[in-house]
Amino acid sequence: MPPDDDRLRLIDEIRRLKRERDAVLLAHYYQEADIQDLADHVGDSLQLARQAAATKASCIVFCGVHFMAETAKILNPDRPVYLPDLDAGCSLADDVPPDAFRAFVAAHPGALVVTYVNSTAAVKAMSDVCVTSSNAVAVVRSLPADRPVIFAPDRYLGDWVRRETGRDLILWPGSCELHEAFTAEQVAALKAAHPQAKVLVHPECPQPVRALADVVGSTKRLLEAVQAGAPDAQWIVVTEPGIIHQMRRSAPRATFIETPATPRPDRPWGGCVSCNTCPHMRRNTLAKLAACLRNRSPELRLDPDLLVKARRPIERMIAIG
Repeated sequence: MPPDDDRLRLIDEIRRLKRERDAVLLAHYYQEADIQDLADHVGDSLQLARQAAATKASCIVFCGVHFMAETAKILNPDRPVYLPDLDAGCSLADDVPPDAFRAFVAAHPGALVVTYVNSTAAVKAMSDVCVTSSNAVAVVRSLPADRPVIFAPDRYLGDWVRRETGRDLILWPGSCELHEAFTAEQVAALKAAHPQAKVLVHPECPQPVRALADVVGSTKRLLEAVQAGAPDAQWIVVTEPGIIHQMRRSAPRATFIETPATPRPDRPWGGCVSCNTCPHMRRNTLAKLAACLRNRSPELRLDPDLLVKARRPIERMIAIG
């Protein structure tokens, strides 16, 4: 974080440039607190997709990761979409290369393809419908019972949806490098240390972690649980801690306990052994956001044919809700 004088200068500049550019600023719950406070809309992937579809602003600045900005561009093919750092990627999206996924789909003829929004536009274009963690269960329940269903790319989210719906899903073996780094041992230790605390778990976590939860759900669902809870409740949060900023705003007297995460040996990030922040989300900073608005760059661009092909499954996702 920049020194306080620089921080305040950047915040003032961002506010001014938003007005001058007629820009709408969309920010995911996993962004740093200052960016969330500057945003016109803060939310999970489904909420932000809906805001992107509805905006009348001249341009969109998306503080999230690459696939989220792609989704905004797909829904706004004629409107500039900017991402403060084009290298803000996603390990889950990287886990499903388009060529390999095309072969996987071809190996299951007749299957409906349900793709998590945490995927590239090229993979979305091969899908019948996209989902987020907010609506994945509702979408799968809406599908014909006599059709096999491919669910990609997150195998842990897919396993949760399979258990919730009773559908025998064909799972692509992808995962989020952050959420799979939470362990049942870590959560159990926190439960023992804080026996009054309720456990909030994102469904991208492995089943042994989800089994310890009081609430499993998207970031929006976890925030709603806090909003509905006792004002002085204790919460163990098993997801990226950026969401805690909004939780504290909703329940300032509550106690929030972050869960440490241990990265896989083949997926280290940040040089830490107990790191629970998403390194990709946090590539967006106040300085990069100000430069993005100032320079109208970097702009996210997609092939026009790909925009058309990827739009239908996203619109279906938004329609189902």
